[in-house]
Amino acid sequence: MSEPLPHSPAEPGAAPPTDARVAGLLERCTFPGPGTALTCGVSGGADSLALLVLAVAAGCRVTAVHVDHGLRAGSAGEADLVAVAARSFGADFRAERVTVAEGPNLEDRARRARHAALGPDAATGHTADDQAETVLANLLRGAGVHGLAAMRAGPRHPLLGLRRADTEAVCDHLGLAPVRDPSNDDPRFVRNRIRHELLPLCAAIAGRDVVPVLARQAGLLAGDADLLDALASVIDPEDAGALAAAPEAAARRSIRGWLTGAGDHPPPLDAVDRVLEVARGARRATEVPGGRRVRRSGGRLSVAPPAAAVGSVDPPGPVQSLRDHR
Repeated sequence: MSEPLPHSPAEPGAAPPTDARVAGLLERCTFPGPGTALTCGVSGGADSLALLVLAVAAGCRVTAVHVDHGLRAGSAGEADLVAVAARSFGADFRAERVTVAEGPNLEDRARRARHAALGPDAATGHTADDQAETVLANLLRGAGVHGLAAMRAGPRHPLLGLRRADTEAVCDHLGLAPVRDPSNDDPRFVRNRIRHELLPLCAAIAGRDVVPVLARQAGLLAGDADLLDALASVIDPEDAGALAAAPEAAARRSIRGWLTGAGDHPPPLDAVDRVLEVARGARRATEVPGGRRVRRSGGRLSVAPPAAAVGSVDPPGPVQSLRDHR
């Protein structure tokens, strides 16, 4: 095992660690420029420890944040390991504690709580392997182009060009002992079954490592998603005629963005399609997630809580007949 590489505090202008292995990995990463303040989510696993090391090596002013969900015994003590690693590589450290109760959708609720504690611009240690798992997870839940594009390479996901084997190797190279989270083997979680069952089966059927294939597909679909966003951006989602005349994919994207607003979750496809039917005249109004109601009046769409829409529906006519017999 190699000796830990020389390092210095992550200050603006500070020289990054000089090590050929680390430098080679950095060429495949997407960190922001030297001197940039960067919060890194560091759980103590190999991916996040590698994130910490590489972020410092990239010259960022790093704050390592450990988030304890309190879901298993001993998890609080892992913050000490992260604190020591952060101090060793010249990064700041912060510990956060969140409460996530056992129950349905535990994986998703824990992820949301962690992201809230880290902040919207924090970097995470997701690798190409995580990207492949995300593509398959989103495919299984019926996601569209945006979901299949998965994570975007950039400051928030700087390690997508690396493999999980790379992060494990750099930790071994530097003498870091990552924490092993037993929940990563828990078959209750869909991602774990994708990792341990579905991906190996796909590789066996394809006769090749499918992680690069899925990661490449995500990148291609990201370009398609960006194109759809550009086409949708010129459509007024409240203009029923414009929506009805637009290509369906662009109209759907426009409606999706309009209904999502500042919320975390876009509406499901069936809700988007119902709104498109309102724009086309096949419906007079429809309910959408969040207790809202979309209606058309004078060629314009509006969204309001159901109570505000009571008594404001157009009188029965041909449109009503279309709605009843669609």
